[in-house]
Amino acid sequence: MVRIFAAGDLHSDRVRAKELAQHAMEQNVDLILLNGDLVEEDDSEGVLHYFVKTGKPVFLIPGNHDWMATDFLAQRYNVTNLHGKSLMHGSTGIFACGGTNMGQLTEVEIYQTIKDAHSQLKAPTKKVLLSHIHPAGTKMEMFSQFVRGSVGLRKAIEAMKPDLVLCGHVHEAEGIEEKIGNTLVVNVGKKGKIIDI
Repeated sequence: MVRIFAAGDLHSDRVRAKELAQHAMEQNVDLILLNGDLVEEDDSEGVLHYFVKTGKPVFLIPGNHDWMATDFLAQRYNVTNLHGKSLMHGSTGIFACGGTNMGQLTEVEIYQTIKDAHSQLKAPTKKVLLSHIHPAGTKMEMFSQFVRGSVGLRKAIEAMKPDLVLCGHVHEAEGIEEKIGNTLVVNVGKKGKIIDI
């Protein structure tokens, strides 16, 4: 079993980042997964510091607000930008795609990025997909007239059948959990979520 702490959409809220990092420590998580919009491009200081201080492995992907800053942050804080990549933690495989369908990636690019990352996994018994955007055709999508879910992400979920998808992006849908087939999709948001898988 892997205990994951996941959060995103902090938008440079250092106070919240400090609280979340403390919670992750108290809950003795194995990994910290941060799914984008951690900072604003013009205010990138401080947020990651708290998560790194926990001593836990930290992985992040970009959102739409920190698309250009993520590689810089990963290098500065010596953490991994997991966009387009995968990792194995024991027998659990984690693969990721950051950004959105609102200017960073096309739907085809979202699907292909996820497919390529998924292909790097080595015989996982459980699979976790980390995404900034939410899938199309879900309750999450109904919370905003402006923020459409990703068709490419939905197609990837249906094809690759991860056990768990961690997403965010639509703040109003924070905390919603729903199923696509047998896949649990969770909008982790700014409050964060601890999941044992």
